[in-house]
Amino acid sequence: MYLTPEVKKILGYYESDNPGTKANLARILMQGKLGGTGKLVILPVDQGFEHGPARSFAPNPAAYDPHYHFQLAIDAGLSAYAAPLGMIEAGASTFAGQVPTILKMNSSNSLSTIKDQAVTSSIGDALRLGCTAIGFTIYPGSEYAFDQMEEIRELSEEAKSVGLPTVLWSYPRGPMLDKAAETAVDICAYAAHMAALCGAHIIKVKPPMQHIGLEAAKKSYEKVDISTMQARVKHVVDSCFNGKRIVVFSGGEAKSLDALYEEIRGLRDGGANGSIIGRNTFQRPREEALALLQSIIDIYLNKA
Repeated sequence: MYLTPEVKKILGYYESDNPGTKANLARILMQGKLGGTGKLVILPVDQGFEHGPARSFAPNPAAYDPHYHFQLAIDAGLSAYAAPLGMIEAGASTFAGQVPTILKMNSSNSLSTIKDQAVTSSIGDALRLGCTAIGFTIYPGSEYAFDQMEEIRELSEEAKSVGLPTVLWSYPRGPMLDKAAETAVDICAYAAHMAALCGAHIIKVKPPMQHIGLEAAKKSYEKVDISTMQARVKHVVDSCFNGKRIVVFSGGEAKSLDALYEEIRGLRDGGANGSIIGRNTFQRPREEALALLQSIIDIYLNKA
């Protein structure tokens, strides 16, 4: 597999990693229509755990079938497909080797009232299924955040030892944070930095809003430009070792196409490595989803 100078540069930032981990990162970075550019678009389908089947898939009933998501990621030319154990098991043989898979190893659900997630799979499962990386969520600000950080320390240590990179969802939430604070620029940057400190290879956070959530941080932000999405994204990326970690941003709640494309341009212009976008794609009819994903890819290719 030929590696572009951009991909070689990114791999060089991961100085402690073994050849297996770097090879798997390279597989993701070289996959699909953005392969070799240093940009990524990943399809995550863990929403069935988080929100339930009808809320996730009823808008597009074809998406109840796990094969649908594998095929969507392949046909759209995406960088990887992320899902919990059962979803990947349901298509692992049919789609083996056709798209890098990320095993999402912990999940929450809407029936629980606590801000925590259960570990639902193992590193052995990831190896058995031929996954390219593991995925995990932490909730900075939650009463269970320290437990989650200890869980990912153990899992990522094992994963790295067998050549698997870690993708870390870092979503602030907890009793000190209201809804606005969860996406405040200072809190998003803090959460992203925590993920980098936890040893994540790829960091996933939400697009940062023009709001300061932590009173103690307000003075520090007096000289930080947070006036545009581009500026806020740059700050989050800078917070991940001055851009030396791969940072991707979620698609979030369903929104209009114009609003989504405007947000993606802000991510691109701020130096984001890409998007990890689920409901905004798979809840649409297949042809609409393919067209939307192509438009997002075109934005990251500076064609739109």
